[in-house]
Amino acid sequence: MAEGKTFLDHLNPHSLDVIRDCQAEPSLASAAVGARVQFERLGYFCVDTDSRPGRLVFNRTVSLRDAWAKIARKERG
Repeated sequence: MAEGKTFLDHLNPHSLDVIRDCQAEPSLASAAVGARVQFERLGYFCVDTDSRPGRLVFNRTVSLRDAWAKIARKERG
C-alpha cells in the first residue's frame, strides 16, 4: 500500500448507497433474512439482518449489465 494510505483510501465511494422510502412488491414484507430477490433492471439483492417489519434492508449482491447505457454512450460520442 502507498505511503500514508489505508484501505479506506481505496474503497469505492459508491459502495454504500442508501435509498430510503422506496416502494416494493407487497410480498417482500414477509421476506426472510437471507432471502434472495431480483429487482428488475437493478440486480440481485439479499435481505439483510438489519431488516425489521416495516423497515426492510436489502444488500445488492450482483448488478445487472446496462446494455442500453453502453449503446447510448456510443451514440453520443
